[in-house]
Amino acid sequence: MNSDAGTGSGKILRLLSGIEETILCLLLIAMITLSCLQIALRSLFSGGLLWADPLIQQLVLWSGLLGAAMATARDKHIALDLVAYLVPKGLQPWIALLAHLLSALTAAALVYAAGLFLANEITYGSPGLFALPSWAWNLVFPLAFAMIALRYGIAVCRDLGTLFRHYRKDGR
Repeated sequence: MNSDAGTGSGKILRLLSGIEETILCLLLIAMITLSCLQIALRSLFSGGLLWADPLIQQLVLWSGLLGAAMATARDKHIALDLVAYLVPKGLQPWIALLAHLLSALTAAALVYAAGLFLANEITYGSPGLFALPSWAWNLVFPLAFAMIALRYGIAVCRDLGTLFRHYRKDGR
């Protein structure tokens, strides 16, 4: 999805991508370290850290959702491209636009639903891990879906620009 590498928006997207990669690497290092520590503590001392397993679960959730956002940014997400092989070449840009638009709308609906969920957690939630409120651990839902919606929104704008340039060039 990142074809505007030289523009200002391309620089911003590259910066965001770098931040995402750094956060994901830190999450992965933390998960591996805590998991190995838990295994060692259980094997050697027949015990472990009580907070480590719930923290690892949260780290897996955060890395999965942020990883999905990063996969979307790199156009490496799960996609069903069967239609692209069945429709004529001239319709493929329109199919891509429709797919990106529907994906953006779906992600936006998920942002809304995640916002409702977060609001309920703020109102009715209980203390979570490390005495942080449960909503703090669930911030990843609207954050990740917003990142995905934003990326698909950018793709829609890029698709519209491509179609506009194509039809302007052809005079149709």
